[in-house]
Amino acid sequence: MKLVLTRTYFPDGTNGKLECENKLICYTIELPWKMNETKVSCVPEGKYFIRKRYSAKHQWHLELIDVPNRKFILFHPANFAQKELQGCIAPVTKLSGPGLGLLSRKAFIKLKNLIYKALEKNESVEIRIQSYTV
Repeated sequence: MKLVLTRTYFPDGTNGKLECENKLICYTIELPWKMNETKVSCVPEGKYFIRKRYSAKHQWHLELIDVPNRKFILFHPANFAQKELQGCIAPVTKLSGPGLGLLSRKAFIKLKNLIYKALEKNESVEIRIQSYTV
């Protein structure tokens, strides 16, 4: 499975559109770009793989692997990047401002179910993160 996350950068946050085969899955919010600094920046653009992960805090969720100089980059619910994220990516149903979204848990469940289905069929799940260009 190949996903594409197309981002728009703002001083207060990063907004994205996550698609699979040109079909919208959900939108995303992240922290602003701050040179890939741990816990304060969104991740660099590039190609990554996604795997299942479990933690007491987030239960079953998703992790981006092999992000340069970073670890534990997760997909988990959040509606306000500056207050709820430390470098992770939050799926949201609707964008409401830079780094702000609505109905994150609903979007997260949709994304998680889609990716888990692919992983259960032993498919790899790749994501390409790129900038929005006109």
